[in-house]
Amino acid sequence: MQLAALINAFLLMFCIMGRKMRQISLSEVKDQLSRYIREAAKEEIIIMRHGKPAGVLIGFESEDEWFDYRIEHDPAFRARIARARQQLMIGQGVALEDAFPGEPG
Repeated sequence: MQLAALINAFLLMFCIMGRKMRQISLSEVKDQLSRYIREAAKEEIIIMRHGKPAGVLIGFESEDEWFDYRIEHDPAFRARIARARQQLMIGQGVALEDAFPGEPG
């Protein structure tokens, strides 16, 4: 698949998922970085270089959002989740009720 087709598919995927994205030129981002970091907390910003996507600026409104992002994108954490899902699929998991007896379900 060509790079342009991949980029278009990526942008379409985000639009379908309801995420806001905005395209800004690299020179504009360099001139007004603080502004775009604040705006990136509300919508991802695609940084364009010579009319082509060069990067993504993602902002966070709180430390909790930053922490969540780090966990969601940590390869070791994702691998651990994948292993846990596999164990559940073959019946080696623990039911929530058994993990926390006496807790309301």
